[in-house]
Amino acid sequence: MATDYKFEGWLGESAEAIEGKMVWKEFEPKKWEENDVDIKITHSGICGSDLHTLRSGWGATRYPCVVGHEIVGVAVRVGSKAEGDIKVGDIVGVGAQADSCLGRGPKDCKPCQTDEEPYCVNGNVNTYGSLHRNGDKAYGGYALYHRAPSHFVVKIPDGVAPEHAAPMLCGGVTVYSPLKHWGVGPGKKVAIAGVGGLGHFAVIFAKALGADEVVGISRRASKRDEAIALGCDDYIATEDDKDWARHNANRFDVIISTVSSAKMPVADYLATLALNGSMVQVGAPEEPVPVPVFPLITGRRSLAGSAIGSPKDIREMLEFAAKHNVKPLVEKRPMSDANQAIIDMEAGKARFRYVLVNN
Repeated sequence: MATDYKFEGWLGESAEAIEGKMVWKEFEPKKWEENDVDIKITHSGICGSDLHTLRSGWGATRYPCVVGHEIVGVAVRVGSKAEGDIKVGDIVGVGAQADSCLGRGPKDCKPCQTDEEPYCVNGNVNTYGSLHRNGDKAYGGYALYHRAPSHFVVKIPDGVAPEHAAPMLCGGVTVYSPLKHWGVGPGKKVAIAGVGGLGHFAVIFAKALGADEVVGISRRASKRDEAIALGCDDYIATEDDKDWARHNANRFDVIISTVSSAKMPVADYLATLALNGSMVQVGAPEEPVPVPVFPLITGRRSLAGSAIGSPKDIREMLEFAAKHNVKPLVEKRPMSDANQAIIDMEAGKARFRYVLVNN
């Protein structure tokens, strides 16, 4: 069935796209299947992953690409086999994952059987820069329309504004999921390494979950006031106190590290963990990170990682945000301003997330 709308968006045609050189063009979405949903995009968050992908920082990107995996909009076409009771006119969202095996792969997949789709053993389909299971290219949300398999389309609940929901679909759930998994709440002291786009989500969710203490860790003292305003009980500026790790030794039960630099002081972070404490890495550096072993051994500490969140995680997070009035700090930018917005994001100007808006 032909549609009366076109799929147009900002295409990155080479690694130069990161310099604000994306080009607005029409593109061909995946072939329609009856489990799909077409979304008229109203809001699309800018995620750090978009920048890594545009410049091929995590490996060679399949150009041309349309980035953006924090998509909110209106369902305008719903397949006859669509999941989730989605109807035309519903406000819906799509995060960083477009598909997984869902039992269709060659290997038995426990993650897909237990609502842990991001860890699919047969391989994920990312919302952009990937290939769908039918072989078609996946395009993201810096666009007018998006087509997605319905299993990974979630309804946006009442009480969560679309400009707040959009960045939660990747940035928010990337920290909400490990905070829940590692039991952050009353009785736990948690540090957030890197108080930026991801980190600000970690602070506000950790506070809403009832952690006894939430402490921001970053290099510069200039971020102290921002961190405290977000809800941090304390703030550690590592460049101002060369002995900061020793002064905060054995303090935290959990560290959520959103840092994406390979130069992060992993040994110092680990030294601040209490006995049996866990450091969870969610930032994804483009280069390998050396792992010091002795701080792990001497405190029976754990170094772990965590990916995005499943559709179940996203729904739970959105309901939690609605109930607890969790609102990220966002700046809305017109979709037409996408090139300048990624330049500003790369320069660290976002406070704390940019959201592109289609007028």
